[in-house]
Amino acid sequence: MEYEHVLVDGFGRHIEDLRISLTDRCNFRCVYCMPEEGMQWLNRDTILTIDEIERLARIAVDLGIREIRLTGGEPTLRPDLPAIVERLAPIPGLKSLSLTTNGFLLDRLAEPLAKAGLTRINVSLDTLNHEKFHQITRRPALDKVLAGLETLERYPSISPIKLNVVGMRHFTEDEVVGFAKLARRKPYVVRFIEFMPLDADGNWERERVLSGDEIKEIVERDFMPLVPVQAEASSTSRRYRFADGVGEIGFINPVSQPFCATCNRIRLTADGQLRTCLFSVDEWDLRTPLRSGATNDEIRAILRNAVAHKELKHQINEGDAFQRASRSMSQIGG
Repeated sequence: MEYEHVLVDGFGRHIEDLRISLTDRCNFRCVYCMPEEGMQWLNRDTILTIDEIERLARIAVDLGIREIRLTGGEPTLRPDLPAIVERLAPIPGLKSLSLTTNGFLLDRLAEPLAKAGLTRINVSLDTLNHEKFHQITRRPALDKVLAGLETLERYPSISPIKLNVVGMRHFTEDEVVGFAKLARRKPYVVRFIEFMPLDADGNWERERVLSGDEIKEIVERDFMPLVPVQAEASSTSRRYRFADGVGEIGFINPVSQPFCATCNRIRLTADGQLRTCLFSVDEWDLRTPLRSGATNDEIRAILRNAVAHKELKHQINEGDAFQRASRSMSQIGG
């Protein structure tokens, strides 16, 4: 069944991708995402319930959303995660249901998530070095994450397995070849993502951004040439493969090469606030109308109005015009 596509913003972009955060809590404390201590967590009664998530997802798909990604915080901390996947996967019109996770609990969750209907997964993994992993996540958990990836490979219905690597100067350079070798050897899509100003401490500096072009240069200089792969217009990633490998490498460059002109994404925070850009300073409240008896048509009207006000671009590269997001990454949802 085809659904009418009515989520079109003021710049003609068709909105087809919805990120739903399930929690702001996390079992890691990654330095580019949140401080080690002192985070103010959402009250549990403000977090959307499984019924509220399903209702909003069905309304969104009815309006033209085709891809939903479940995020956090760390979404695997939701005890009802497999049940949420099971509720959302069969929604008519939904083409892709994915998950972004740090991978710590995948060794035991891979099977129930596959059975529930998860189709794609992104695992955040910034280093293959145990000491550096502990340094950046503040947790000694690399072996557990790697074990989770191995477990995932047993469930081919979840494909592709994407690894998200944040590129940070003076940290990532000596990791690049190791990840390239992994992508050549394993059926993974390794994606290097430029470091963005979404840290809770507000310590982001442009000098710490290791650009996608610089990383690509390291791969081709120190390992082997890359072969371009055609990507969809709305793709955030510049995709490449190896002539003799099984995996893929991608470069997501929101700082050096913004892709705002083709952005088709909106985000729902764990407490039910709709954001039309990672760097939004405004939010659209969906939780209150959900809990005060709003009809589906009234919810649709809020969604359409929010999308109509979607920002043209994030302005990271525009000096004083740039405004930091009103929440940190863990509070927004990746």
